[in-house]
Amino acid sequence: MNSVEIRYNKTHEWARKEGDVFVVGISDYAQNTLSDVVYVELPAVGDEVTRGESFGVVESVKAASDVYAPLSGKVTAINKTLDNAPEVINEDPLGDGWLIKVQAADPAEWEQLLDSQAYADVVAAEG
Repeated sequence: MNSVEIRYNKTHEWARKEGDVFVVGISDYAQNTLSDVVYVELPAVGDEVTRGESFGVVESVKAASDVYAPLSGKVTAINKTLDNAPEVINEDPLGDGWLIKVQAADPAEWEQLLDSQAYADVVAAEG
């Protein structure tokens, strides 16, 4: 299987490029820190998200956390599975636990996100 590059925000969101759309979710570190996810609030398809601004909330048994957009653009899809099974975020945060898909207003923003090593350094500094 080809290695798929994922880039990260310092606020623990990730983005993965799929053609001209970006899939967005929270990192394994974030889901682990939150613990058991019990509810997710996401924008509607067609909504605009702005890089660095909150687009939703992930609630766990421990806390509620804002989720920040790694890229600006239009929401093209939301993960409806999470309505009835938010725990998928804990089970597969970088796969089936994705949150939204975004048609980027400026795809170059993806290049400004952290690569895996730089993100690992952020996590290590927090730990």
